[in-house]
Amino acid sequence: MKEVELIDYIKGHRDSISPVQEVQDVALEGSGVRIVMKRDDLIHPVISGNKWRKLRYNLSEAVMQDHHTVLTFGGAFSNHIAATAHACHSAGLDSIGIIRGDELKDDELNVTLRQAKQSGMDLHFVSREAYRRKAEPDFLEELKALHGRFYAVPEGGANGLGVKGCAEILPEVDESYDVVCCAAGTGTTLAGLRLSLPEGKRFLGFPALKGGDFLMDDVERLVAESRLRTVSPSASLELINDYHFGGYAKMTPELWAFTQSFQQRTDIPLDPIYTSKMMFGIYDLIGRGHFSNGTVILAIHTGGLQGWLGMDERRRAAV
Repeated sequence: MKEVELIDYIKGHRDSISPVQEVQDVALEGSGVRIVMKRDDLIHPVISGNKWRKLRYNLSEAVMQDHHTVLTFGGAFSNHIAATAHACHSAGLDSIGIIRGDELKDDELNVTLRQAKQSGMDLHFVSREAYRRKAEPDFLEELKALHGRFYAVPEGGANGLGVKGCAEILPEVDESYDVVCCAAGTGTTLAGLRLSLPEGKRFLGFPALKGGDFLMDDVERLVAESRLRTVSPSASLELINDYHFGGYAKMTPELWAFTQSFQQRTDIPLDPIYTSKMMFGIYDLIGRGHFSNGTVILAIHTGGLQGWLGMDERRRAAV
C-alpha cells in the first residue's frame, strides 16, 4: 500500500477531529471548576486515542521505507499491541508482536492477544530479561535474523514520530482552557502536548505507574527526538505522582467505584489503566482546592477502552 493510501485509510476510519465535550457532572457543581474533555477515545473503535496518533506517522514511515512488516513490543494486555495489529492488518502490512513473558507462550491467549492474533499478528514471547533489551541494536539484529526485515516501532509507539502525532492534539482544540491534564505511560503523549502547549497554560501529567518522576527525562528525550520545534520556556510540565493506585494496571476498589460512578453520571467511559486514574486525581485535587475558582481544565482522554476486556478477564479468573 502506498503512503497516500495508508493515510487515506487512517483518515477515513476516524471521526475527523475528535470532539471536545463538557463534562456535565453533578459532582462538580459548586466547585468553581469546569472540565472539558478531548475525546480521543472516539477516533477509532480499535486504534483509539493516543495509539492512533502514535501509529499514524510510524506506519506511514514504514510504507515510505518500503517495509511490508512492522514489529513492535508490549505486555500481554497491551493496548498498543492490539492497536498495532489491527492497524497493520487494515493497511495491508504484516505485524509481529514481541510479548513480554515467555512463561505465557504455553498458556491460553488472553482476550487482547487473541484479538491481535486474529488481526494477523505473529506473536513471539520472550523472557522478561530479554525484553529489557528491546531497545538494544544487538537485540534488534537477533530479531531480524529470526523474522527477516521489518520496521520497528518501540513499545507504546514511543519515538519522535509518535510525538509528532501527539503534538496534533492541542491544535485541534478551539475551546478556551487554563490547565491541560493527561495520563502518562511512556511519556510520548506528554512530549507531544508539551511541544504544542499554548503560552501561559499549566500542564499536569498523571503517571499510571509508581515512581513516575523518571518520565521527566523521557519526555525531554522524546521532545528532542521529534525534532519538531523548540519548547517554549513557559511550557513547564508538572508530574502528579499520587494517583498510581499501586502501580501499572493496578486497580483498587476505590478506583473501580469512582470509574463506574463517573460513567453513570456523565455517560463517558474511562479506561482502567490511564484515564480513570487521571480523572480520579483531577477530582481529588478539585476537592482539595488545588485549582482556583473559574479554572477550566482540558482533560485528554487517551482511549484504551479495550483494556477493560483484559481487566474483566483477570477479574473473572480470580473469582
